[in-house]
Amino acid sequence: MSTAAVDHTPLRAAIAGDVVARGEPGWEAARQAWNLTADQRPPLVVFAEAVDDVAATVRFASANGLKVAPQSTGHGATSMGDLAGTILLKTSRLTAVSVDPAARTATVQAGALWSDVVAPAAAHDLVGLHGFAAGVGVAGYTLGGGIGWLSRREGFASTHVRAFDVIGADGEAHRIDAASDPDLFWALRGGGGRPVIVTSFELELFELREAFGGALMWPIEQAEEVVEAYREWTASVPVELTSTIKLLRFPSLPTVADRLRGRALVSILLVFTGTEERAEDLVAPLRAVAKPYLDTLAMVPGSALGQLAGDPTNPLPALGHAVLLDRMSREATEAFLALAGPGTDPPLTSVEIRLLGGALGEADPDPGAAGPLDAEGLVYAAGAATSREAEEHVLATMRELGDRFAPFSGQRDTILTFDELRPMRDAFAPEVVDRLEAITRERDPDGLLVANHVAD
Repeated sequence: MSTAAVDHTPLRAAIAGDVVARGEPGWEAARQAWNLTADQRPPLVVFAEAVDDVAATVRFASANGLKVAPQSTGHGATSMGDLAGTILLKTSRLTAVSVDPAARTATVQAGALWSDVVAPAAAHDLVGLHGFAAGVGVAGYTLGGGIGWLSRREGFASTHVRAFDVIGADGEAHRIDAASDPDLFWALRGGGGRPVIVTSFELELFELREAFGGALMWPIEQAEEVVEAYREWTASVPVELTSTIKLLRFPSLPTVADRLRGRALVSILLVFTGTEERAEDLVAPLRAVAKPYLDTLAMVPGSALGQLAGDPTNPLPALGHAVLLDRMSREATEAFLALAGPGTDPPLTSVEIRLLGGALGEADPDPGAAGPLDAEGLVYAAGAATSREAEEHVLATMRELGDRFAPFSGQRDTILTFDELRPMRDAFAPEVVDRLEAITRERDPDGLLVANHVAD
C-alpha cells in the first residue's frame, strides 16, 4: 500500500503519544537520530507514551501494509536502511526505572539511558553492566550484547538479563524468560532485538561502592613504547581490570578542555574493582614507561564509571568501525600504530584497542546469542563526518583499518554495538546467524518489525 494513501488519524486517536507525519511541522526534528549521519525518512514517526502505544502502533502497521522500526536513542541508526513504508517508533519517553535492592535487579523501560539507571542503583551501592559511557540507551546496548567496564569480570550485559517484556509482531504483550520461551530468550540476549519490540528489561545489578579508575596520557610521540608496554602488561592483568589504549586527536574547539585541545595523545583508560593498594601495584609498570602528561587515576564512586571515558553526550555526525582481534600480538599493535600512531594524520578522532577476554569467553552461564566470545581485543575507530568529503575520508580510512587487521581476526570479525558498516554475519558464527534468522521467520514471518542490522 502506498504510504501516501494511509489515513493515520485512527493511530493518533488510539495512542497517548504523538504521531508526526512526513511534511508536517516537527517531522524534521522527529526523524533525527542521535547519530546525525543517519538520514531517516519514514512516512510516520510515533512517540510512544506508554507500552500500549507500542502495541497499537504494531497493530496499525500490520493492518495498513507498513513496517515498524523501534528506536530508543538512534546511536546505531545508520545501519537501519531505508525507512520508506516504515513507521519509526520512538521509545525515548519510556524511561521508568525501578530498583529492587534485595534481589539486586532493576526493571528498566526501553527508552531509558544507562544514566537513568546509575543513580537509583548507586543509592544501594549497586551498578548495572553499562558501557564505557552511561549516556547510551539501555535497549540497543543490551540487545546487541553490551561490553563495558565490568565485562571481563561478569561477561556481556545481555547475559545478565533475567526477563524481557515485549510486544510481538502479533501486537500482543509477552513476558520472555528462560522458562517461558527459551529460544526467544536466547535470541534477545545479544542477537540485536529481532523479532519483537522489547519494552522493558529485568537486569541484574552488582555490588560496587567504588573502584579505581581514570586515564594515563602521554604525547603521541611516545606511543610506540607505551603501546608495547601495554601489550605486554595485558597478558597478566586480572579479570577485575578492564582497559583500553587509545590514539587520540582532539579538535581545536572551545568545547574541548584546555589541556586536551588540539593535542594528539596516547591514552590508557582503565577501571579496577579491587583495592587501591592492589591497583597502584598493577599500574606501576605503565607509569614507569614515561612520565604521563596527564594522570587521573584515583578511587572513584561506582556511579562515576560512566563518565570516565568522557564520550560526547550530545548528538553528532560520526562513523564507527570495529574489528575483533583473535590475539593481542605484536603484529596487531604494529598495525595499530601504522594506522594512527606518530607521523600519521588519520581523519579519526580516536582509534583504540579494548582488552577483552575473561568472562566474555565463558559459556557458563549461558551467554545467549552474544557469546562466548573468543577474542582478546577489539579495535574500534571513530571519526566525525561533518561533510560529504569528511565522511568519504573517514570511510576510506576505516576500509584501510579493516584491511590492516583482517589477518588478526578470527571467525567473528566485529560486534553489533560497535559497528554500523557491516551485516550480522560478520558479528556471529554462521550457525548463530542461522538460528537467529530461523527464530525471526517463525515469530515474524511477514517481516513486520525492522531491526538495525540485516543478516547479510
